[in-house]
Amino acid sequence: MRRIVAAFLIGVGLMLAVGARADMRPWTVVASESSIAMRVGSPLGQRSGRFERWSSDIRFDPAAPEQSQVSIDVDAGSLRMDDGALTRMAIGSAFLDTGQFPRIRFQLRTLAPLGAQRFQAQADITIKGVTRPVSFPVTLRTDGQTAQMTGGFSLDRAAFGIGTRGPWNGLIGRQVRVDVVLATRPAS
Repeated sequence: MRRIVAAFLIGVGLMLAVGARADMRPWTVVASESSIAMRVGSPLGQRSGRFERWSSDIRFDPAAPEQSQVSIDVDAGSLRMDDGALTRMAIGSAFLDTGQFPRIRFQLRTLAPLGAQRFQAQADITIKGVTRPVSFPVTLRTDGQTAQMTGGFSLDRAAFGIGTRGPWNGLIGRQVRVDVVLATRPAS
Protein backbone atom coordinates (compact mmCIF):
# COMPACT_ATOMS: atom_id res chain seq x y z
CA MET A 1 0.00 0.00 0.00
CA ARG A 2 2.82 2.42 0.85
CA ARG A 3 4.41 1.74 -2.53
CA ILE A 4 1.16 2.53 -4.30
CA VAL A 5 0.72 5.78 -2.36
CA ALA A 6 4.38 6.73 -3.00
CA ALA A 7 4.04 5.95 -6.72
CA PHE A 8 0.82 7.98 -6.87
CA LEU A 9 2.46 10.98 -5.14
CA ILE A 10 5.48 10.79 -7.45
CA GLY A 11 3.16 10.63 -10.46
CA VAL A 12 1.18 13.66 -9.27
CA GLY A 13 4.44 15.54 -8.63
CA LEU A 14 5.67 14.75 -12.15
CA MET A 15 2.36 15.85 -13.68
CA LEU A 16 2.52 19.12 -11.75
CA ALA A 17 6.12 19.68 -12.83
CA VAL A 18 5.23 19.00 -16.48
CA GLY A 19 2.15 21.24 -16.12
CA ALA A 20 4.31 24.04 -14.74
CA ARG A 21 6.63 23.77 -17.74
CA ALA A 22 3.63 23.78 -20.09
CA ASP A 23 2.80 27.35 -18.95
CA MET A 24 6.17 28.60 -20.21
CA ARG A 25 5.30 30.90 -23.10
CA PRO A 26 7.74 32.11 -25.72
CA TRP A 27 8.88 35.71 -25.24
CA THR A 28 10.61 37.95 -27.74
CA VAL A 29 13.35 40.53 -27.23
CA VAL A 30 12.55 44.20 -27.79
CA ALA A 31 15.78 45.08 -29.62
CA SER A 32 15.46 48.85 -29.22
CA GLU A 33 15.47 48.47 -25.42
CA SER A 34 18.07 45.68 -25.18
CA SER A 35 21.84 45.49 -25.39
CA ILE A 36 24.82 43.19 -25.02
CA ALA A 37 27.87 45.34 -24.30
CA MET A 38 31.45 44.66 -23.24
CA ARG A 39 34.40 46.50 -21.72
CA VAL A 40 38.08 45.64 -21.49
CA GLY A 41 41.15 47.43 -20.22
CA SER A 42 43.85 48.61 -22.63
CA PRO A 43 46.90 50.89 -22.56
CA LEU A 44 44.54 53.70 -23.61
CA GLY A 45 42.06 53.03 -20.78
CA GLN A 46 38.76 51.17 -20.85
CA ARG A 47 37.57 50.23 -24.34
CA SER A 48 33.95 49.36 -24.98
CA GLY A 49 31.96 47.55 -27.60
CA ARG A 50 28.47 46.34 -28.36
CA PHE A 51 27.08 43.33 -30.22
CA GLU A 52 24.54 44.52 -32.77
CA ARG A 53 22.91 41.23 -33.79
CA TRP A 54 21.70 38.23 -31.84
CA SER A 55 18.76 35.85 -31.73
CA SER A 56 17.07 34.36 -28.71
CA ASP A 57 14.78 31.57 -27.57
CA ILE A 58 13.16 32.67 -24.32
CA ARG A 59 10.49 30.70 -22.44
CA PHE A 60 9.18 32.61 -19.46
CA ASP A 61 6.33 32.57 -16.95
CA PRO A 62 6.13 35.79 -14.86
CA ALA A 63 4.63 33.74 -12.01
CA ALA A 64 7.60 31.33 -12.02
CA PRO A 65 10.73 33.13 -13.29
CA GLU A 66 13.01 30.51 -11.73
CA GLN A 67 11.79 28.11 -14.44
CA SER A 68 12.92 30.42 -17.27
CA GLN A 69 14.58 28.86 -20.28
CA VAL A 70 16.89 31.23 -22.15
CA SER A 71 19.24 30.66 -25.09
CA ILE A 72 20.94 33.53 -26.89
CA ASP A 73 23.02 33.16 -30.05
CA VAL A 74 25.20 36.22 -30.68
CA ASP A 75 26.61 37.03 -34.11
CA ALA A 76 30.26 37.46 -33.02
CA GLY A 77 31.04 39.47 -36.17
CA SER A 78 28.47 42.09 -35.14
CA LEU A 79 30.76 43.38 -32.38
CA ARG A 80 31.40 47.11 -32.81
CA MET A 81 34.12 48.59 -30.64
CA ASP A 82 34.46 52.30 -29.87
CA ASP A 83 37.14 52.50 -32.61
CA GLY A 84 37.02 50.96 -36.10
CA ALA A 85 40.59 49.63 -35.91
CA LEU A 86 39.77 47.93 -32.61
CA THR A 87 36.66 46.39 -34.16
CA ARG A 88 38.74 44.80 -36.95
CA MET A 89 41.24 43.48 -34.40
CA ALA A 90 38.55 42.17 -32.00
CA ILE A 91 36.69 40.15 -34.66
CA GLY A 92 39.92 39.05 -36.40
CA SER A 93 41.73 35.74 -36.12
CA ALA A 94 43.88 36.77 -33.12
CA PHE A 95 40.84 37.47 -30.94
CA LEU A 96 37.25 36.28 -31.66
CA ASP A 97 38.19 34.74 -35.04
CA THR A 98 34.66 35.25 -36.35
CA GLY A 99 35.53 33.67 -39.69
CA GLN A 100 35.97 30.31 -37.98
CA PHE A 101 33.72 30.88 -34.93
CA PRO A 102 30.78 33.05 -36.04
CA ARG A 103 28.57 32.49 -32.96
CA ILE A 104 28.76 33.10 -29.23
CA ARG A 105 26.19 31.11 -27.29
CA PHE A 106 24.61 31.84 -23.90
CA GLN A 107 22.56 29.04 -22.31
CA LEU A 108 20.83 29.67 -18.98
CA ARG A 109 20.99 26.63 -16.68
CA THR A 110 19.32 27.95 -13.50
CA LEU A 111 17.80 31.12 -12.09
CA ALA A 112 17.69 31.04 -8.28
CA PRO A 113 15.65 33.67 -6.38
CA LEU A 114 17.58 35.96 -4.03
CA GLY A 115 14.60 38.16 -3.11
CA ALA A 116 13.37 41.62 -4.16
CA GLN A 117 13.55 41.00 -7.95
CA ARG A 118 17.11 39.64 -7.62
CA PHE A 119 18.23 36.25 -8.90
CA GLN A 120 21.47 34.31 -9.24
CA ALA A 121 21.90 33.08 -12.80
CA GLN A 122 23.98 30.03 -13.70
CA ALA A 123 24.74 29.77 -17.40
CA ASP A 124 27.11 28.29 -19.94
CA ILE A 125 28.94 30.59 -22.36
CA THR A 126 30.47 29.16 -25.54
CA ILE A 127 33.06 31.26 -27.37
CA LYS A 128 35.45 29.93 -30.03
CA GLY A 129 34.18 26.39 -29.39
CA VAL A 130 35.03 26.55 -25.67
CA THR A 131 32.23 26.34 -23.09
CA ARG A 132 32.68 27.70 -19.57
CA PRO A 133 30.17 28.18 -16.73
CA VAL A 134 29.37 31.64 -15.36
CA SER A 135 27.43 32.66 -12.28
CA PHE A 136 26.17 36.22 -11.84
CA PRO A 137 23.42 38.25 -10.18
CA VAL A 138 20.56 39.64 -12.26
CA THR A 139 17.64 41.93 -11.62
CA LEU A 140 14.33 40.90 -13.19
CA ARG A 141 11.41 43.31 -13.34
CA THR A 142 8.11 42.19 -14.80
CA ASP A 143 4.55 43.43 -14.91
CA GLY A 144 3.25 40.25 -16.58
CA GLN A 145 3.20 41.83 -20.05
CA THR A 146 6.82 42.95 -20.21
CA ALA A 147 9.98 41.79 -18.47
CA GLN A 148 13.43 43.31 -18.24
CA MET A 149 16.50 41.43 -17.09
CA THR A 150 19.73 43.31 -16.33
CA GLY A 151 22.99 41.74 -15.22
CA GLY A 152 26.60 41.34 -16.01
CA PHE A 153 29.62 39.13 -15.52
CA SER A 154 33.35 39.05 -16.17
CA LEU A 155 35.12 36.52 -18.36
CA ASP A 156 38.80 35.65 -18.55
CA ARG A 157 39.38 35.99 -22.30
CA ALA A 158 42.38 33.61 -22.13
CA ALA A 159 40.08 30.81 -20.88
CA PHE A 160 38.39 30.97 -24.30
CA GLY A 161 41.63 31.31 -26.29
CA ILE A 162 40.97 34.96 -27.12
CA GLY A 163 44.05 37.07 -27.83
CA THR A 164 46.46 34.68 -26.16
CA ARG A 165 49.29 35.06 -28.69
CA GLY A 166 51.18 38.04 -29.99
CA PRO A 167 51.97 41.45 -28.54
CA TRP A 168 48.34 42.28 -27.65
CA ASN A 169 48.15 39.48 -25.09
CA GLY A 170 50.10 41.48 -22.53
CA LEU A 171 48.49 44.81 -23.39
CA ILE A 172 44.78 43.99 -23.39
CA GLY A 173 43.20 43.19 -20.02
CA ARG A 174 42.40 39.54 -19.43
CA GLN A 175 39.09 40.31 -17.72
CA VAL A 176 36.30 41.28 -20.10
CA ARG A 177 33.15 42.71 -18.54
CA VAL A 178 29.88 41.78 -20.28
CA ASP A 179 26.72 43.73 -19.41
CA VAL A 180 23.33 42.59 -20.66
CA VAL A 181 19.93 44.29 -20.76
CA LEU A 182 17.12 42.15 -22.18
CA ALA A 183 13.71 43.76 -22.52
CA THR A 184 11.11 41.19 -23.52
CA ARG A 185 7.40 40.75 -24.13
CA PRO A 186 5.24 37.72 -24.95
CA ALA A 187 5.66 36.56 -28.54
CA SER A 188 2.61 37.18 -30.67
